Order: sequence, then structure tokens, then C-alpha cells
Amino acid sequence: MGNVRVGMVGYKFMGKAHSNAYRALPMFFPQAKAKPVMKAICGRNAEALEQARSQFGWEDAVTDWRELIARDDIDLIDINAPSDAHKEIAIEAAKAGKHLFCEKPLALSLADSREMLAAAEEAGVKHMVGFSYRFAPAVKLAKKLIEEGRIGRIYHFRATFLQDWIMDPEFPLVWRLQKEIAGSGSHGDLGAHLIDMARYLAGEIKDVVGVSETFIKERPIPQTMTGLSAKGDKDGPKGEVTVDDATLFLARFENGALGSFEATRFAAGHRSTNAFEINGSLGSIKFDFERMNELQVYFTSDAEDVQGFRRVLATDAPHAYMDAWWPAGHPIGYEHTFTHEMLELMEAIAEDRQPVPNFYDGVKCQEVLEAVERSVEERRWVSLAELQ
Repeated sequence: MGNVRVGMVGYKFMGKAHSNAYRALPMFFPQAKAKPVMKAICGRNAEALEQARSQFGWEDAVTDWRELIARDDIDLIDINAPSDAHKEIAIEAAKAGKHLFCEKPLALSLADSREMLAAAEEAGVKHMVGFSYRFAPAVKLAKKLIEEGRIGRIYHFRATFLQDWIMDPEFPLVWRLQKEIAGSGSHGDLGAHLIDMARYLAGEIKDVVGVSETFIKERPIPQTMTGLSAKGDKDGPKGEVTVDDATLFLARFENGALGSFEATRFAAGHRSTNAFEINGSLGSIKFDFERMNELQVYFTSDAEDVQGFRRVLATDAPHAYMDAWWPAGHPIGYEHTFTHEMLELMEAIAEDRQPVPNFYDGVKCQEVLEAVERSVEERRWVSLAELQ
């Protein structure tokens, strides 16, 4: 087993998720062809960074990502800092010959994401983008059923990602609500996952038409923020919200299927409902990440007196990854998808191949994101061919 020495930029929500995955991987997947070694973590706040280093289990901490990239004892740069930092760090890391893992969305714009892909390809390094929901065993089962033709020709793909964490008008103006840092709001944060899932399961998207809205135009300037939480003075100064609160769009796939997508942070009662349904000529599939160990499956070939959706519990060894975890029937959670994701990355590096999903998938997702944004602005259907 070889070692992959990791340097990570970012130490909050995703930094904790990635750190946990690196630590869990060798324990539960000892057969992996490469082992991550947590060499150094990077962030701007030295005090908070040291706390994260100690808590997460990293050997070292640095406050300058350029110093991290320049180190000879680093093979892989993991980027989970805010979106506006992705491009510069990734390009410089690629030039230094480092493998790359970058959280989604890949960049602030399609042009930037294409530059990142070109830099990685020119440098000949491995590159991966963080679409972790692909790695739920129930989603892998959905992929298997589709590839085997068991639900037939796909007619519909409908997906929703619903949250409610910023519904309070006094919730502070965190970085995810600022376009210059985040790129977009619910569209790029939540919708990106739906788009990637659609491409993964149903195929490439041909054209789109969308609508979006920002319900709360101004919010208090934050005094502190960590992950998805923040504190601010409701009577203090306010700043402009420059991203969408909700974006919905329709799509036509290249294979003739139709799609509907809804991403919002204003769906009261939905903490994080990430769900899709696929209807085919021979059956249907339903998935909701809030019940991530289950896949709802319907086959038209079932006898009429027992037709209906069946609940498949994807926790037994025949399902993807499950032989590494717990006895049959014991569920896994959100954090496990990151471990599976990092397993793919380690295996790809060891096997000298590109992991999947990679920066190419990040670019394809960004194409759809920008096509929807153009559609919203120009109030018309937009073909992805226009962005080529």
C-alpha cells in the first residue's frame, strides 16, 4: 500500500468532513491501494486553525496556501475553502505537480472551471470534484438498475434540494450569500448536486429554462460565522444579498428525457431534503437523502396484485461499500459518503487513472449552471451548445 500525503486548504464544515474521511478510510478499507496521510492543514485564522489541526488529527498547520503547495512532502491538495479561492489554488497546485481534490461548485464561473481543468490536464495530475452524494450505496444501486436496463428508457428525471436554514430575515449575510465569494446561492450550492446526479444517472442535458428569486434582499453583517451558522446584530449595519434564494428550471436531456429541478433555502420544515425520482418505460426509482439507506423501486413487470413501490434497504454486503461497514441492516450516514469518495480518489491515484467525478464533470455541471443563469436573465430556453 502506498501513501498519499495530503495538504488541505479549509478547516470548517467540509474540512471536518474530509478529515473524518481520511481518518476512517484505512480503518474500514484496509485493502485500499493507497493510504491518505494527513500532513498539513491550511487556513487564515491561526488560532482556529490550530484547534482544527489538533481536533481533526493533522500533523502540521500553515496559514499560507502557497507555502502548503511548495512543500515537498505533499502529494495532494484538498481544496474546500470558499468558492472564490478554488481557481487560484488549484491552478498553482497543478503547476507544482500536486494531485487535486476540489469541492463543488468547481469555480465561480464556467470560464474559470475550464481554466482549472486545462491546468490539471496540462500538468498531468489527478483531479477530482466533490460530488459526494454519488457515493451513497442506494444511489449506486440506482445507477446499477439503470445501466442494466431494468427501468427501461428514461422519460423523466425530477429532483429537489430543499432547505430552510436562512428563512429568518435576521440571519446574517454569510459568505454563501455573497456572489463574489460563492458564485451563486441555492443554485450553485444545492442545484449543482442535482445537476451532477442527473448527469450521472440520466445523461447529458441539452437545454434549459429557469426562474430564480431572492426573497430577502438585505441581511445583517455577520460578527462571526462557522459552517452554516453565524451571529450578527439585527440592529446593526446590513449588506445586500447578491445570490439567489431559490432557483427552479426545466431541462431536456440529449436522450429525449425531460427534467425538473428545484433548489431552495426557503422550504420551511425541510432541513436538507435532497431527492430525485426517475421514471422509465419499465419502472421507476425514488431516493431521498434524508433516508439515504433506502431506495424506492417500482417495476411494471410485477404481477398486478402486488404492484407498487418497494423499499430496498441498501445496507447489506451486496450493495456498494457495505461489506466494509456494519452487519446487515445497520445503516450508515452522511459522513460515509465522503469516505467512499476519498476511497475512489486514493484508488485512482494508485491505479494511475483519473478518479470519477473529476474536473471534467465539474465543468459540465458549470455549463448547466451558467445556462440556467442565462435563461433566467434573458427569459428564454438556452441550449448548452451556446456555451461551447
